[in-house]
Amino acid sequence: MKILANDGISQAGIDKLAANGFEVITNNVPQDELVDYINENQVVGLLVRSATKVRKDIIDNCSSLKFIGRGGVGMDNIDVEYARSKGITVQNTPAASSQSVAELVMGQLFSISRFTFDSSKQMPSEGADNFKQLKKKYAKGVELRGKTLGIIGFGRIGRSLASYALGCGMNVIAYDKFEFDSTVSLSIAGQTLKASVKKVAFDELLLSSDYISLHVPKQEDGSAVLGAKELNSLKDGARIVNAARGGVIDEDALLDALSSNKIAYVALDVFENEPTPRKDLLENDKIASTPHIGAATIEAQERIGLELAEKIIETLK
Repeated sequence: MKILANDGISQAGIDKLAANGFEVITNNVPQDELVDYINENQVVGLLVRSATKVRKDIIDNCSSLKFIGRGGVGMDNIDVEYARSKGITVQNTPAASSQSVAELVMGQLFSISRFTFDSSKQMPSEGADNFKQLKKKYAKGVELRGKTLGIIGFGRIGRSLASYALGCGMNVIAYDKFEFDSTVSLSIAGQTLKASVKKVAFDELLLSSDYISLHVPKQEDGSAVLGAKELNSLKDGARIVNAARGGVIDEDALLDALSSNKIAYVALDVFENEPTPRKDLLENDKIASTPHIGAATIEAQERIGLELAEKIIETLK
């Protein structure tokens, strides 16, 4: 049985599948060629991340397809319910990348607080000749300790982020449209400690947060979670991190808020028009940009590969 890992899979995942009689193909097939490729090779399982789209055209025209796997959390690039209605199993790996994404967000929080995202770009060209000027430019950094972090979306990633932020001495508040357990675990020096995060309403989170991190899927109606109205409700000088999905922040409204200094700094790992994000975002000196690398760690990718392999074996064997 052939499995097409169109956006890649870890070697650990490949080895596990091979040991159970599956042939894993890691060719990256262009989107418009997928239907023909799947049919020609009688692919039974299609594995994707965020790049490949699995829409009705693939589902309707690939009779050999029995399993669709998403390496990661969000499945907005897959017509999930339609595929399931056709008898195709659709699975993702929601827990595998939580820690990696949370660690990236923590790095971004530090970066937009101490300007390391900008100083690392300026030092190679300006450091030797304008060292003192650069030192003065970055002399207005702020500490995370004592600041309030508002987490929008308190699932696995939000909970993991909360544990890191609490460990740094931040006050953490959280909002989710679903009921959630506000207790998180912190592993420190071989001990497991429990701490509670304050549950708040969405409007209270906007008004109270020094920092905001989003961990929600792309909205079904296409609306932004943080649009012009919501951004205008934030504290003056608030900072935002988005490592969730492009589109959960209105990018035009975000640029306006940065231009007016309503928002101080932003870190973006995701963009509306991936893989071709707009240049005015990438070139803005108040935005720290990374190319959707939240889950891009060796550890997370190995966990994702193994979890997908286990789900394929369970489903197809």
